[in-house]
Amino acid sequence: MGDAKDITIAADPVDASDATDVVKATTATSSDETVATVTKKSDGTFTVTGVKAGTATITFTSGDLAVTLAVTITETS
Repeated sequence: MGDAKDITIAADPVDASDATDVVKATTATSSDETVATVTKKSDGTFTVTGVKAGTATITFTSGDLAVTLAVTITETS
């Protein structure tokens, strides 16, 4: 536990000039912060950190758009 992975969000809107705004407006939440937490860094990437063994869903949201990412945290020996 405690291992972390960085995640980069990219956007491909119809109006390409809006891509940066979409990424900047993106937020993320974890369905179970006792399993995995997610934080947004100043560069716009997100870090998902394992807390304990289990599963959680990370939801990335920007406006009315949402994407989910299932994560499984396992114990290392």
